[in-house]
Amino acid sequence: MAEVLTTADASAGTRLRVTELAAIREEVRRGPSEKATEAQRAKGKLTARERIGLLLDEGSFHELEPLRRHRATGFGLEARRPYTDGVITGWGTVHGRTVFVYAHDFRIFGGALGEAHATKIHKVMDMALAAGAPLVSLNDGAGARIQEGVSALAGYGGIFRRNTRASGVIPQISVMLGPCAGGAAYAPALTDFVFMVRETSQMFITGPDVVQAVTGEEITQNGLGGADVHAEVSGVAHFAYDDEWTCLQEVRYLLSLLPQNNRENPPAEESDDPAGRRGDTLLDLVPAEGNRSYDVRRVIEEIVDDGAHLEVHEQWATNIVCALARLDGQVVGIVANQPASLAGVLDISASEKAARFVQMCDAFSIPIVTLLDVPGFLPGVTQEHGGIIRHGAKLLYAYCNATVPRVSVILRKAYGGAYIVMDSQSIGADLTFAWPTNEIAVMGAEGAANVIFRRQIAEADDPEAMRARLVKEYKAELMHPYYAAERGLVDDVIDPADTRAVLIDSLAMLRTKHADLPVRKHGNPPQ
Repeated sequence: MAEVLTTADASAGTRLRVTELAAIREEVRRGPSEKATEAQRAKGKLTARERIGLLLDEGSFHELEPLRRHRATGFGLEARRPYTDGVITGWGTVHGRTVFVYAHDFRIFGGALGEAHATKIHKVMDMALAAGAPLVSLNDGAGARIQEGVSALAGYGGIFRRNTRASGVIPQISVMLGPCAGGAAYAPALTDFVFMVRETSQMFITGPDVVQAVTGEEITQNGLGGADVHAEVSGVAHFAYDDEWTCLQEVRYLLSLLPQNNRENPPAEESDDPAGRRGDTLLDLVPAEGNRSYDVRRVIEEIVDDGAHLEVHEQWATNIVCALARLDGQVVGIVANQPASLAGVLDISASEKAARFVQMCDAFSIPIVTLLDVPGFLPGVTQEHGGIIRHGAKLLYAYCNATVPRVSVILRKAYGGAYIVMDSQSIGADLTFAWPTNEIAVMGAEGAANVIFRRQIAEADDPEAMRARLVKEYKAELMHPYYAAERGLVDDVIDPADTRAVLIDSLAMLRTKHADLPVRKHGNPPQ
């Protein structure tokens, strides 16, 4: 006969199970061992759960598959089956908006990726795309789990495919908080933004030992792929910080400037900074003389709400500035030539930096404001042999392809092909304004005079006096501030102090802009 359980017996059995579940959950929360946690802290690093706690709003995290364990055998794996399998996945909120996250737990298999580990990441990536919410990865892993062989490698393939499918659909942010080597480094490279922490995070395809064995070069991990290397030299990292707390707070700030997905607009905020505020300081910030330097970031601070902006790739290709900010509470992307670095010329790195930023803004419905003060493209054999033609074309393609509102302001110089590339009216800028200090021309007056009047100068009794007179005539005829306005190449010449108000009014008008691209599978941008 079947045993009949009383209500009391059933209740006792359920309570026992609940107690067992609570013990398992506590084991999951603690992680593998206190020794492993101490080793993590000895490296100056937080645990995966502490990082998630800093990223997300307090108490908002919902974990996915915390009890997942691998099924691999061999090499002693069958005796080591920790919960989570070395990655914590789930969702929560940042400033009240849904964000999906996965975080490698270096204390378990060094954060290495195995089949179960990869399946958890695939699931959270699929959920982020389906829900239309940003995805943040907190990376601290030793690459593929060698004991699981090609199954681990296939897991990376699934991540790369999902990164690509989500590109331009939801914001993807990679936060490097430890090592990331080999093929694993390509996942962050496929995302929209990469954050790194100095001293504790590194990214490289082949490590120092392999580099030394193959090339004979000796180098440290940080020297090869540390945060400053990627933030200043390679351009792989968009942001670099000294500690994890600051890094994760800046990730939260970035998320506050981005929409949830490509079907939404960026979040607007009420602004206490008056829309009509005059910027009289601008009259003194930018020298009228084209050969004098200034910091364009001070111009940006004067124009945007409360001077607040988040500069992207601040340490790389410093001759151009790319930043996210707000104008009257609305998010905008700003691209500005930087006269304080290489006189603000466009070169290979600056073109790539600005092109990627423009594409990101266009993908996520962020209007683009371009501030021009550009003397041209950087001349030289290195630039030409390095492919400045195709790299410069990336920026041209990005602007021409962008359908978001685009407003340009010519602060001072705008010479040659660089003027065209920097979102001129001829390539589709919706509105173009100029300060009365602007000079739009094929090239500078001195260079133009040397070409056009070469013979007259050479035959003159006083060549230098003749050159000075012809340069002055060329400036008066073709480079005065109103030449472009007279020909409809700029919509208006404005008082610099009115720049903020003009931009706000223009972008408000353009907020309902709709532009269709030709029907096509995708374009074929220059590479």
